[in-house]
Amino acid sequence: MTLFQLMMVAALLVGGMGLAVLGSVKVPLAKRLHIDEARVGGLVSIFGFVVGPVILAAGFLTDHVGRQTIFMTGSILCAGSLVLLAAARNYLAALAAVLFLGAAWAMLINVGNVLTPPAFAGEPPNIPRATNLANVFFGLGAFLTPFVVAFLVARHSLTMALSLLALFSILPAGLALGVIFQAPIAPSAESAGFGSLLRDPLMWLCGLAMIFYTPLESSLGAWTTTYLGERGVSERTAPWLLSGFWLAYMAGRLAAALFMPADWAAAALGALTAGSFIVLLAMVLSRGAAPAMALVLAAGLVFGPIFPIIMATLLGHFDQSLHGRAVGLLFALASIGWTTIPFLIGAYARRAGVQRGFVIAAAAAGGLTGIALIIALR
Repeated sequence: MTLFQLMMVAALLVGGMGLAVLGSVKVPLAKRLHIDEARVGGLVSIFGFVVGPVILAAGFLTDHVGRQTIFMTGSILCAGSLVLLAAARNYLAALAAVLFLGAAWAMLINVGNVLTPPAFAGEPPNIPRATNLANVFFGLGAFLTPFVVAFLVARHSLTMALSLLALFSILPAGLALGVIFQAPIAPSAESAGFGSLLRDPLMWLCGLAMIFYTPLESSLGAWTTTYLGERGVSERTAPWLLSGFWLAYMAGRLAAALFMPADWAAAALGALTAGSFIVLLAMVLSRGAAPAMALVLAAGLVFGPIFPIIMATLLGHFDQSLHGRAVGLLFALASIGWTTIPFLIGAYARRAGVQRGFVIAAAAAGGLTGIALIIALR
């Protein structure tokens, strides 16, 4: 493994950690700050709110200022925000820390996706393999963070846990000092600027796919244990099944990275999205604990490779000079679905239960399947 690849692995682990850290520390943090669930929700919301505009702005900076600058800034700002959160003793201080954390995460995610093909695509380049492999490391960071935080809080303190995560967060910036980054790339005549992204139908197809996909991932992460409880799975078993969902999720990505040929990506996207629709519909219609548990694991397998293939489709289509802005616009569009569809699922679930609420998720998966088929047939 080269220093560049080691730096990317560290950054991807930090990216996964950044996504999972608020959920991992919310209970001890709420006790320290004496805040209720509504204010905890405010912290989560401010993180998501800041990601959309910052990741789009980071795309312009990645393309024009340079990848190393944005990469190191994101890593250092992530570490600083966790130090601020560790030191926070009131809600406003915690809110400011989470605001900076969201901005840092957006920077790392933008440039991290841009750097994924040169880090992992190999020769001849296989971009779907690269994006799937990269997202295995990202998922590993998100999966391990709750366990690491729980261990450190139990053995030491919340301050110690966040401080050690901050120390780890600065590792990518330290490794980046020894890496020679590619200079900003001058656009070709065919890709003169941001307008060429807005005029390209594939940009909007990938964006629509992410509007449908992103809330499915977050909704299954948020409501799987409740769904399993409604189907008769015990409170002790349900969290293990949620962990199983994320392990299956990473296994799907690893299998795609190891075994999927690059020219199968479009067909695989159509098959996986259709599988996600079938699985979610079965979750809505299923009865009993055993089918529910099997469907949760199946959902992880089919959902895992979908985002990496969408990202590979995007990066493989556009000139490298536009990659930062393409990734930024993709995530900005994804934030539309991220904020609206889980709200609709939650509102319906309050009246009819989570299982019936998942009918909205199934409808979104149906829309995602339609978009994937258009991409495959274009």
